[in-house]
Amino acid sequence: MRVWKQWTDECRTTRKSGSGPRNVTSARDDRHLVRMARTDRTASSRQLAALWSIATGVSLCASSIRRRLLQCGLRARTPLYRIPLTHDHRRLRLQWANQHRDWRADWQHVVFSDESRFNLWYHDGRIRVRRYAGERHLPECIIERHSGRTPGVMVWGAIAYHRRSQLLRIVGNLNSNRYIREVLQPEAVPFLQSLPGAVFQQDNARPHTARIVKSFFAAQQVQLLPWPACSPDMSPIEHVWDVIGRRLTRDPRPVASADELWPEFRSSVRSNDICNGASLSTIKSKGDSTRT
Repeated sequence: MRVWKQWTDECRTTRKSGSGPRNVTSARDDRHLVRMARTDRTASSRQLAALWSIATGVSLCASSIRRRLLQCGLRARTPLYRIPLTHDHRRLRLQWANQHRDWRADWQHVVFSDESRFNLWYHDGRIRVRRYAGERHLPECIIERHSGRTPGVMVWGAIAYHRRSQLLRIVGNLNSNRYIREVLQPEAVPFLQSLPGAVFQQDNARPHTARIVKSFFAAQQVQLLPWPACSPDMSPIEHVWDVIGRRLTRDPRPVASADELWPEFRSSVRSNDICNGASLSTIKSKGDSTRT
């Protein structure tokens, strides 16, 4: 009725400027509140309300805190998780990126491989960080975590510039002997031999770098691409796992449907473009985490 009366009387349905409840904080208060939220990105609304009361002597409820921060562009979002990087990790990543920054044509010959585990459930994501759009990769917006063992399925796969391998399921713990017997001999080596001049990339997991595995690569004349430690974000196959993982979280079918999702991933991920971008991003971040 109010809207209809306003339309018949004033020929409009919008509120008058300045109408509605007034803000309980001033513009200066809002700037102070934003500084508090950016100082501790993981602080909850209740924690910020308590800090606000201590700092100003004025009570402000958690809902008002959330509302004012939202209007200032700070929204509570799920943080980006990453592997902890030491100074040596960053130095070696930067060194590798500088060596390969102009290595454009060669990327077409690289076969990127990796294992990935898809869990039956994931981190509940209850922790949030307050950030502006585009701040996802700021160090203060990232929470580090180590991978844990939860029920799920582990798979191995590899991608090249225009081709992909079969998706292999790994049951149980993967050691160096099983890596040779179940991955390299039946799938990885034949896949590499089908690509002239192929260079094989793998991470530095223990099953990959064992002496018996190195001897196997030498006997098969497999050319390896040196890879810096703790650098999954620099490999384009991480995009494959990300696509599959996102679909699995929305898929009501069991986690085993990763086998069905793999063929759906076509040549939309071009290793040539991504790897050059990853190298430049690593250089720009001075060896720190990159945008995958």
